[in-house]
Amino acid sequence: MTQATDFSFAPLLDAGTSALFLDFDGTLVELAPEPDAIVIPPDLVSLLAALRERLGGALAVVSGRSVGAIDTFLHPLDLPAAGVHGSERRAANGNLVLLPTPSLDTIEQAAAQLLQQHPALAVEPKRGAVALHYRQAPQLEDLCRRTMEAAVAASPGVTLLHGKMVFEAKSSLANKGKALGAFLEEPPFAGRKPVFLGDDTTDEPGFQVAQKLGGTGIKVGAGETLAQHRIAGPAAVRAGLAAWLAR
Repeated sequence: MTQATDFSFAPLLDAGTSALFLDFDGTLVELAPEPDAIVIPPDLVSLLAALRERLGGALAVVSGRSVGAIDTFLHPLDLPAAGVHGSERRAANGNLVLLPTPSLDTIEQAAAQLLQQHPALAVEPKRGAVALHYRQAPQLEDLCRRTMEAAVAASPGVTLLHGKMVFEAKSSLANKGKALGAFLEEPPFAGRKPVFLGDDTTDEPGFQVAQKLGGTGIKVGAGETLAQHRIAGPAAVRAGLAAWLAR
């Protein structure tokens, strides 16, 4: 595995043959105590715009956030994007594809009751998913797990993900690997080798698909992973991509 300390995008990313897929939180921007508290680096939008141009449009954000939230943070840039782990996906031509969503009523009610009892938690409702964040109350991890596991067990078509200080219930039909595969069937991504960067367990399906298709998975930060390469963190990602552009 290429380690964080000696990382370079040059051997892995080619302007003419690569498609670049980027997770958002923890990959492009630092994680924050609450989902809405992230700080967008001042050069991020211009960096992504330049990358899109260099790659012939073959650049997409693949996030647990909604497509609308990604657009808000990256305004005025509108990139191809997969939101809510692929439950919604905007192609390069602007078409928005929405997967069917299961009923989340039981999960939403359970999360809301837990939030009422423990205000330090945060509940993030999305189209097709419910995320329960415990970053500001790590001692409640087991309680959050048990609550979400019970609610998901009573909700057909729903899968529970455990990410960084968050339990997220989402459609079983969606994951980031499937989102990558869908992009790669469409221009300008088709025929290119995928390079996918992500920081969390929710990104592992993306690494699997990218590497299965002859591309590259790059883990951002610490933690076990199937990715073949590792880079230190969001600042290193941005600096590394900027250095690649400057070559």
